[in-house]
Amino acid sequence: MSIVKFFRVVLAAAILFAGLTQTARADFRHLTGDTSTSPTFHRPTQSLLGLSADGTNVHYNTYTFQVSRSGSYNFYTTGLFDTFHLLYEGSFNPASPLTNAIAANDDLYSDTDTGTSGFYGLLESNTTYVFVITGYDNNSHGRYEALISGPGLITAVPEPSAYLMLGLGLAGIMLVSRRKNRQV
Repeated sequence: MSIVKFFRVVLAAAILFAGLTQTARADFRHLTGDTSTSPTFHRPTQSLLGLSADGTNVHYNTYTFQVSRSGSYNFYTTGLFDTFHLLYEGSFNPASPLTNAIAANDDLYSDTDTGTSGFYGLLESNTTYVFVITGYDNNSHGRYEALISGPGLITAVPEPSAYLMLGLGLAGIMLVSRRKNRQV
């Protein structure tokens, strides 16, 4: 075998093996917001065994997402108020706050660290999750920062109303275009 043929075989093998390897992809989502003027609900307790006696009318924000790879994902929230956050699988209904709830956290480090919440959870790919950021009690609301991180891509899932608005926008564009064509 000539040296040129040998290098061709080695190059072909290297390309084949390079195509078989998978690159690791990790992602994170940085969320910021303010719960001061958001809707309210009666939040669950951290154990998810019942509803809170302190958080009967707490403001909340939601982030609906899916992950591309199953694995362990971290959730971390910090705010200028006593933060509390929850994770729901499938959907979140504020009128039924225990339904679909799979995780919750009040104070990440201790009872004296009231501005930080966090947990990790095992998430399945192509499943919809709703991350709910709220306060511990009815007077806990304000600006926050949250971080979701894990081994796969974290992709926001649009609300059904976004699809409705897109459809109405496209219908409006088609109507205007049709009217212009008739006038010509």
